[in-house]
Amino acid sequence: MSWLKLYLFALLALSSSAWAAGEINAADVSWMMVATTLVLFMTIPGIALFYAGMVRKKNVLSVVMQSFAICCAVTIVWYAVGYSLAFSGGNWFIGNFDNVFLKNIQIDTMHGSIPEMLFMMFQMTFAILTPALMCGAFAERIKFSALFLFMILWSLFCYAPVCHWVWADEGWLFKAGALDYAGGTVVHINAGVAGLIACIYLGKRIGYGKEVMAPHNLVLALTGACFLWIGWFGFNGGSGLAADSRSVMAIVVSQIAAAAAALTWMICEYIVNKRFTVLGAISGAVAGLVAITPASGFVTPAASLFIGCCGGLVCYFGATRLKYKLGYDDSLDAFGVHGVGGIVGALLTGVFASDMITGETMKPVAEQLWIQFESVIATFIYAAVVTYILLKIVDLLIGLRVSAEEERVGLDLSLHGERVE
Repeated sequence: MSWLKLYLFALLALSSSAWAAGEINAADVSWMMVATTLVLFMTIPGIALFYAGMVRKKNVLSVVMQSFAICCAVTIVWYAVGYSLAFSGGNWFIGNFDNVFLKNIQIDTMHGSIPEMLFMMFQMTFAILTPALMCGAFAERIKFSALFLFMILWSLFCYAPVCHWVWADEGWLFKAGALDYAGGTVVHINAGVAGLIACIYLGKRIGYGKEVMAPHNLVLALTGACFLWIGWFGFNGGSGLAADSRSVMAIVVSQIAAAAAALTWMICEYIVNKRFTVLGAISGAVAGLVAITPASGFVTPAASLFIGCCGGLVCYFGATRLKYKLGYDDSLDAFGVHGVGGIVGALLTGVFASDMITGETMKPVAEQLWIQFESVIATFIYAAVVTYILLKIVDLLIGLRVSAEEERVGLDLSLHGERVE
């Protein structure tokens, strides 16, 4: 029996040494494969259905096609050069070309306790989701060919650099101590601001403010929102790259924030309009998920309740008041929910980040809040400038907006030759 105990002790010691050396961990790999699938599920079919239900019937297929095409295009871009630019060495601004076409990443190359191929794939799903979110801002009026070219360029010149700033060891915001657990700045502020610039550049839809442009199928939108909510568990819960208690907490706070924001939005609607709507409830839930995203690996459940309520409240006014006050046509409230919600979440992360969750000593609140503010401003300005430049280039090359007649007919028939009966 003593020999058996000695053998087991030696085996445990060897396992610990293997772990320390960066050997594969089956539990982490299993969870990260599930999380990767969940995040991809957020784009196809999550965002595709969410947006399809919110546009008019004549444009349903166009927004579904946008999400699907972005998934295909960004997959190849990320594999070819995007991952290398985001995560392969480089300087404070951008990575290098060491891993173009994944040339230096082998099947047994490790990233912590998981294969780097799996880390690359997980990050790919974020790169896919971000431009897909943006499409809601300028739905129903952009050429498909222009969108396709723009999204490829945007992924390279806007998403990859901001991703590098925040999540790569060499990135300047990472070194400054900016906290973004799962993409409040990288995904939501980035996409929201880009969508805002794009919808202003393209101009309003024909009849906006004069015609009723109500969602044609809220069941589709609700289904898409449910897929997003479920997928967000992989989005936030997977961002720690491990199957551990912190990942569990990230899922718990995501659930609480989503529910709190949905209820807050519904209450705001009832106070203002004396009714509860399906569109309001699902918009509120997404707003809460956006707001908790940067904070999900840093805050307690109590803090997530407050963040969710704030996200629901501020995004309600961002989506229902701000765009009318400033006069832009953010078709599906991409900026109102993702841009505004991302800003709220990024700032509140600086307030509520807790060493009880991280296991590390956190900076004083005032110092961390200032760093978070810097990250928000930097992302906002960079995304706005780069997006405008890329839009201008694509507009000069092939034009951005469909003709007035094509818009009246609907993008399904005019661009794709198909329609929903």
